[in-house]
Amino acid sequence: MTALNRVPSLMARAGTASALTIAAVGGSIVIPGVAADASAATIATRALQVAASKKGSPYSWGATGPNRFDCSGLTLYSFKKAGKKLPRTAAQQYNRTRHISAGSRKAGDLVFFHSGSSVYHVGIYAGKGRIWHAPKTGDVVKLQKIWTRSVWYGRVS
Repeated sequence: MTALNRVPSLMARAGTASALTIAAVGGSIVIPGVAADASAATIATRALQVAASKKGSPYSWGATGPNRFDCSGLTLYSFKKAGKKLPRTAAQQYNRTRHISAGSRKAGDLVFFHSGSSVYHVGIYAGKGRIWHAPKTGDVVKLQKIWTRSVWYGRVS
């Protein structure tokens, strides 16, 4: 029996139990105003999984998958598979995201590399200072440590 199938019986037995109690035993709760963030987290997690599944796929400028990618092609493809449409280029994707601080970043957020005010590269944050990305010609999709402090973060919503 899945956790989702147990929710009605848990709630029936819970009576006046708090939402925290239900959540602690594996139930699901809907909190007004939080659904959008929960949905975004699911999309971001799925996009991250899709990007990771493309490990080793060759870089090809202008490619959007399913077997070859450039940097923004990988993010576009990953989020599309997760159910969210993104524009084509890294700069356009940056303009479409909710900009967040480095301290607020979470796995599945986009990491935008910039020089001055120009965005030139994008990857998907994997946690622990690492991203999944399609680096450059002659390389492949891979997990790599962020190598510069010249990055901005964006959350797809």
